[in-house]
Amino acid sequence: MAKGTPTPWPYTLIRLLFQFTLKVFYGTIVVSNAHFIPETGKPCIVCANHSNSLTDALLLVTSVPSNRRNMLRLTAKSTQFGRKTFTSWLIESAGTVPIHRRKDFDVPVDNSQAMEALIKALEAGDAVMMFPEGMSRFHPTIAPLKTGVARLASDVLSQHRDDPQFEIYILNCSITYMHRQHWRSDVLVTWHPPMVLRPKDNPELLKPVKHETIRAVTTQIYEQISSGTFDSPSWHLVQLSKLAARMYAPLGTTMSLGDHVRITRTFLEAFKDAHEDSSEENQPIHPEIVKTMQLQTDLKEYQHRLMSYGIKDDRVRRPLSRHDIVRRMTIRLFWSCILFSISIPGLVLWLPVILSTLYAVHEFKKSGPIFDTFDEIAQYKLIYGLMSGICVWLGGVILTLPFALVTIFLIPATMWMTLRWMEDCIASSRAFFALFRLLRVGKHTLNEMRILRNGLHREIVELGISLGLPPKPEEFFVLAGGQEKGRVVGPWQSKAGYFSIRRRRKRDWNETLRLYDKVDYPDDDS
Repeated sequence: MAKGTPTPWPYTLIRLLFQFTLKVFYGTIVVSNAHFIPETGKPCIVCANHSNSLTDALLLVTSVPSNRRNMLRLTAKSTQFGRKTFTSWLIESAGTVPIHRRKDFDVPVDNSQAMEALIKALEAGDAVMMFPEGMSRFHPTIAPLKTGVARLASDVLSQHRDDPQFEIYILNCSITYMHRQHWRSDVLVTWHPPMVLRPKDNPELLKPVKHETIRAVTTQIYEQISSGTFDSPSWHLVQLSKLAARMYAPLGTTMSLGDHVRITRTFLEAFKDAHEDSSEENQPIHPEIVKTMQLQTDLKEYQHRLMSYGIKDDRVRRPLSRHDIVRRMTIRLFWSCILFSISIPGLVLWLPVILSTLYAVHEFKKSGPIFDTFDEIAQYKLIYGLMSGICVWLGGVILTLPFALVTIFLIPATMWMTLRWMEDCIASSRAFFALFRLLRVGKHTLNEMRILRNGLHREIVELGISLGLPPKPEEFFVLAGGQEKGRVVGPWQSKAGYFSIRRRRKRDWNETLRLYDKVDYPDDDS
């Protein structure tokens, strides 16, 4: 078996730097099924959906355990090379292979050299990372996959047609961002069982190979990737599916991020099927399809009313007296002030990072439309945040030179704990404003909303059960989940979580570091 290419030092540096940076930017990164990753020395093509530009590649690099693979050979669009930027240096130093995209050039492109480099890497036992969509884009749906991965696998197999023991792996991965460009959101990285191809078992992939065979392999890749993430024809269906998931498994349900994504995807697939069936011409519509379509209409109206009142579904589900609301508001306000007060020293350190990052993103947004720029926002935040954070750290150490041996560790520790406390400060402030808006809504309107919600909840649970979901999620997921739950369990853990060194234990996977709940999405024509 091949031993694989030795890991270049820039790659190791990049992996260490961005493991830290990604953990700062995203609140929770859950890696599922890492045991499916073939070990170093086994030729492997890693494929994933591509919705977040360079961030996708960095996430995969840091999600592969070093004891499984020593490195991933990256690919990137050729326009990223040869520029005097930190991003360009980053890409080139990691041994990335440039891919020429047709959309970037006015003349026909030639990727023969790139393919040769990838074939050599695979024959050396490396893992090659490719994004078969061919481009990163800010859309709710996965783009039609290019056939390059299947053709590359066919080329490698054909060169080893006389070796019956040779095998190449196609390892598919689904990346699911709760909110891809927002600070302290969450990410799920799901690895799927690899597709193992051998000359003796897959003679149809040996040259000359038919286009139908290449397309069949590409379809398999698409089916695996889409099975682990949200693949929707519109943002509208993503929004409704997330609302249905939150109503089915309400706030307080002990649930891992993986479970939350799978539940949301279950409702999304049902809503997609209903749309497809209802759009078929000259075909009778099944009563269940009509019922599902009506449920979507009712959910949309309910979500619109929640947004207009500025409250969450959980506030409607659990009735509170005015006295209890005022009491909770007082506690939330007091706790927010305490957390903000102890965070002030660290916020002084964070201020240059926040301002420089906001400015960079603001200028970048003006460079193009949403669909062409929003997929790179997280990348800009990560890189500018990393660079400005290093400058703050070095500047602080230099200014406190007599105590440098202390401040070299104290500065990053203070910044990290400040971030942790500010998360809970923002959450408490968000709860305070939500309770205040609850007072303004009034008892009569809340009772009306509660009646509407109860009817919707019954229909959602019925639909969930028909789709194979458990009838009592609050009880089921306590027993079904592993040790990594993500959400708080019990009042003591909730309070202790404020001072957790590792990370905040979230109660709601929809949270970001914002004073309002992120439930809106771009218009589908954006």
